[in-house]
Amino acid sequence: MHAEVTLAVRDVAAGERVAKEITASTGNREVRVAPLDLTDLASVTAFVDAWQGPLHILVNNAGLMACPEQYTEQGWEWQFATNHLGHFALATGLHHALAADGNARVVAVSSTGHQQSPIVWDDINFAFRPYDPWLAYGQSKTANALFTVEASRRWADDNITANALMPGAIYTNLQRHTGGRGSGRVPAELIKTVEQGAATSVLLATSPLLEGIGGRYFVDCNETEVVDRRSGTLHGVARYAVDPVGARRLWDLSHDLLAQAR
Repeated sequence: MHAEVTLAVRDVAAGERVAKEITASTGNREVRVAPLDLTDLASVTAFVDAWQGPLHILVNNAGLMACPEQYTEQGWEWQFATNHLGHFALATGLHHALAADGNARVVAVSSTGHQQSPIVWDDINFAFRPYDPWLAYGQSKTANALFTVEASRRWADDNITANALMPGAIYTNLQRHTGGRGSGRVPAELIKTVEQGAATSVLLATSPLLEGIGGRYFVDCNETEVVDRRSGTLHGVARYAVDPVGARRLWDLSHDLLAQAR
C-alpha cells in the first residue's frame, strides 16, 4: 500500500514534474500537487480550507537561506516569515486534521545554522540593527526547533508529536543566495546526497521507534546533544532552541502576529 502524498509548492509546474518522477520511481499514483506560498497568508488559508480528511504526517520542509534583506507586506523579515510564521500558520491551521488522525506527527526541518542566533525578542525584524542574512536565517531555524517543543506539549492530548532535525549539508536550490557548491562554507566530506539528507526526516515521520516522542532535535537519524556554545560541527542543538519557556513565548508571539495580520 502506498501513502497518499501532497506536495505543497509555490511552483505548481515544478511540483507536477517531481510528482511524476515519484510515481515513475515508486509506482505510487497517489501523489498530488497543491499550490502553497508560505509568505502569503491567503495562500496558506486556501490550502488549509481545501484540506479534507485526517492528516497523518506534516513535514515542514520549505525554506530560504541567507537571502538579501526583504520584508513581507506585514513588515516581517522574509526568512522569519517564510521559515517560521508560514509553517506555524500551516500547522496550526491543519491542527484539526492532525488531531483527527489520532497519532499524527509533525516534522520541522531546522538547521545547525540555528546556532548562529537565538530569537532576538526585541528586534526579530531587524528594525534597530543592521540586517545580517545569516543571523536572520539562524533565528528562523531556532524558531523551527522551538515550535516542535511547544507543539508537542500543547497538542499532547491529541496524540500529536513534533520533532525537529538538521538534515545535513545538501546542495540544492536553497543555496542560491550563498554561492552554492563553490562557497566553501562546508567541507566537501560533509556534503550529503539528497537521499542521505532526507533520511532523518523519513525516520521522524515514519519510524515506530519515535512513537510518542516529541520536542526533540535529531541529527543523522539520532537525537543530538544539547550544547551551551557553538559546537563547531553539524551536531548539537543550542539550549535556547529547545527551551520550553522560549517555546511557549514564541508560540504566543506567532499567534498574535498572525491574528493582527488577518
